[in-house]
Amino acid sequence: MFFRKKKSGSRIYLQVVENRWEEGRSKQRVIATLGRLDQLRQSGQLEGLLRSGAKFCESVALLAAHRRGETTTVHTRPIGPAMVFERLWQETGCKQVIGRLLQDRKFTFPIERALFLTVLHRLFPSGSDRAAQKWKETIELGGTEKLGLHHLYRAMAWLGEALDPEQQFGATPFAPRCTKDLISAPALAVYPRCADAQATGGVCRGACSGGPVSNGPSRADEAQRPVAAKGEERHRPGAAVRGLSE
Repeated sequence: MFFRKKKSGSRIYLQVVENRWEEGRSKQRVIATLGRLDQLRQSGQLEGLLRSGAKFCESVALLAAHRRGETTTVHTRPIGPAMVFERLWQETGCKQVIGRLLQDRKFTFPIERALFLTVLHRLFPSGSDRAAQKWKETIELGGTEKLGLHHLYRAMAWLGEALDPEQQFGATPFAPRCTKDLISAPALAVYPRCADAQATGGVCRGACSGGPVSNGPSRADEAQRPVAAKGEERHRPGAAVRGLSE
């Protein structure tokens, strides 16, 4: 059944019509004529009729309740960013190195979670620490629920802390200078090509007996900028890297 407008002279009437199948063809039958359409609208009878009938239709009742603000608002948060990059965060050793560096520190908030949040934010929308603090409310990232903006500032300050002068004595131009360098160095460690790497097409399984040979390029130019040796082939555990050229 459905509503249909029926014009009679200069007036328009509203009817309830039913479709029926008779003798192999569709026929329409008028169930009721509700009255003149303009009068039904002006008096509010049409709206009242529809509202009364909506009580017996769940989908319509739900839409009506939503318009009145009577429904529960449900928020969704993406989980993909944390699921993918949390694994990389662990496999590169960043999380473990941060944990070791924090053993003797007495921070009262999860600084590792704060650092991961800022890194993740820079991989997606990017922006300031203030923007990262607001962005975390839109994604699902465990351990960051109680982090405030001042925590992110404190985490960045810790990353920039200079190493002790004793650790800088005799250091090369590419040696670690601050806490951040101690975190990134293990993740960027380079390994010599081993038999395992050659057998698997240049992929090291982490069984190199010699361990990492350096944390950066093998030499520098006159301006002390890192330069890789021509034809030199290096690779990291779990990923093949082609030789670099000048």
